Amino acid sequence: MAEEEEKLVNGVRRGAGAGIVEVNPKPQKGMSSKLIDWLEKLIVKLMYDSSQPQHYLSGNFAPAPNETPPTKDLPVKGHLPECLNGEFVRVGPNPKFSPVAAYHWFDGDGMIHGMRIKDGKATYVSRFVRTSRIKQEEYFGGAKFMKVGDLKGFFGLLMVNIQKLREKAKVLDLSYGYGTANTALIYHHGKLLALQEADKPYVLKVFEDGDLQTLGMLDYDQRLAHSFTAHPKVDPVTGEMFTFGYSHEPPYITYRVISKDGFMHDPVPITISEPIMMHDFAITENYAIFLDLPLHFRPKEMVKEKKMIYSFDASKKARFGVLPRYAKDDLLIRWFELPNCFIFHNANAWEEEDEIVLITCRLENPDLDMVNGEVKEKLENFNNELYEMRFNMKTGLASQKQLSVSAVDFPRVNESYTGRKQRYVYGTTLDSIAKVTGIVKFDLHAEPEAGKAKIEVGGNVQGLFDLGPGRFGSEAIFVPREPGTTSEEDEGYLIFFVHDENTGKSSVNVIDAKTMSADPVAVVELPHMVPYGFHAFFVTEEQLHEQAK
Repeated sequence: MAEEEEKLVNGVRRGAGAGIVEVNPKPQKGMSSKLIDWLEKLIVKLMYDSSQPQHYLSGNFAPAPNETPPTKDLPVKGHLPECLNGEFVRVGPNPKFSPVAAYHWFDGDGMIHGMRIKDGKATYVSRFVRTSRIKQEEYFGGAKFMKVGDLKGFFGLLMVNIQKLREKAKVLDLSYGYGTANTALIYHHGKLLALQEADKPYVLKVFEDGDLQTLGMLDYDQRLAHSFTAHPKVDPVTGEMFTFGYSHEPPYITYRVISKDGFMHDPVPITISEPIMMHDFAITENYAIFLDLPLHFRPKEMVKEKKMIYSFDASKKARFGVLPRYAKDDLLIRWFELPNCFIFHNANAWEEEDEIVLITCRLENPDLDMVNGEVKEKLENFNNELYEMRFNMKTGLASQKQLSVSAVDFPRVNESYTGRKQRYVYGTTLDSIAKVTGIVKFDLHAEPEAGKAKIEVGGNVQGLFDLGPGRFGSEAIFVPREPGTTSEEDEGYLIFFVHDENTGKSSVNVIDAKTMSADPVAVVELPHMVPYGFHAFFVTEEQLHEQAK
C-alpha cells in the first residue's frame, strides 16, 4: 500500500500497465532566461522579416482565444441518430501565445473540439491538451519553444541553438518532451490518446457531460523511450495497437506492438539509410507496412539552400517495407520500390493472395513550406491523389494504379475493416493543402473514369458531398449504424466540422454515408467559430463508459 501511495505521489500509476505519468515540468525564470530572451529578440530583429504574412494565424486558421466549457442543448436541424451517442472529437493547432517569429500550421498547441451527443441532444466543448510545452509557456506568459516555421535557412540554425541554450540553462525542462499533441486522436485500452509524432501520447478523460481533462503522458510503464506516431493502427479483431516512432538518430524507425491489455512489447528497430519524416504506416492481418519515402531530415541543406529542415529528394525512389507484424527484428522485412512520391495518409491495407494491397493518398514533390507563412488560395503543385499499390510477396515486384485525380486527402474507412479487404473509402476534396471543399466516397470495386479533370460522381466516385462556395470542412469520420461487419460496410454516417466563411459560423454536419445525399441528416450549430484543424475520432458510448471507470 505504501509503495502504491508513493507512486501516486510521484504522479505515476503503474498498476495494470497504466503507465500514465503526471506532467509536472520545472522551468526556471531568472537572469539566464532574460539573457536568452534578449539574444533571441536580437536575432529575430536582425534576421527575420516580420512583415511576412502569417496566413495560418488569420481568418478561420486563427486560434480560438479561450477554452469553452460544456455548452448544452445546441440547436439541431434534422436528427442525430442513436448510433451517434458518444463524443465526436477533433484536434488541431491552436497556439496559446503569439510566435516570436515564423509560424507553421504544424506548430500550434493541441486544442480538442468535442461534441457530446446523447439521445438526440448535443453539447460542445473545447479544451487544450495540457502538455509540458503549454504548461511551461503559461509559466513564462509567452512563446518559448522553437517552432517548425523557424527551421529555415541560417535563421533556423540560430533558433535551434536558442532552444539548446534554454535547455542547457534549465530555463526549459524537456524531461517530458516538447510536443504539442495537436495532430490526431485514437482510443485504445480504455484510454483516449492525443498524438503528435515528436512526442509520447497524452491521455484524456471524457466526462459524461462531454468535458475533457488531460490526465498525463503515457509511457507504457517506462517501456516507451522514443516518439510515437500520430497514426497508430488498432486491429478491430485482436484489439492490439501497432505503432512506430521516427528519429533523427539511429535507429531512424522503431516499430512497436501494444497488446489488447496495454502492454508494449520490445522495440523493433527498422533499418533505413538516413532520417526521414514518416507520418503514417499501415497494417494487414499479418504484416506491417513501412514507408521509406525521400522527405529527409537535412539540417545542412536547410542552412545552405535556405530550405525547410525536411527537404524532398526527387532523385530517389519510394521504398515500402513489408514486415511480419509480430517479428522480433527486421531481418524478414521485404523492401519494394515504386516511383518517387510522398504519403501523408493511408486509407487501409490488406492481403490478397500473394499480394499486399495498400490504398493511399500519393503526393509528388511535397514542400512543407506550403503551410508556412503565406499560401496561395489554390496550390497548383498540391496533387494528392488516391492510389492502389500492390506488393507481390512471391515475385518481389510492386505496381501502382491511380484511382483519382487531385486533390484528395484525409482518407477514412469503416474501421471495423482495418487491415482487411474493404470496398469504400471516404476522403476530403481540397482546393488547397488546408481547405476541405467536400467529402467524396470512392468505390474500390469500380474503375475510375478516364479523362476526368476534377473529382465528380461517376466511375469509382460513388458520391460527393459538396460544401458549397465559401464553406470548408474537415476530416469526416465514419460511424457505423451497427458495430462490426455484420451489416453492409457503408451502413452508417459521416460526421465532420464545417465553417462558413460567408457568415462566420461553424457547425457539425452529419450525412448518410450510404447515399451521400446532399441533404444532411443533421446540422448542429456551434456557439462560435471553430478553427480549421487536423484529425478527428468518434468515441462510442461504450468506450466513454469504459474509460470512465
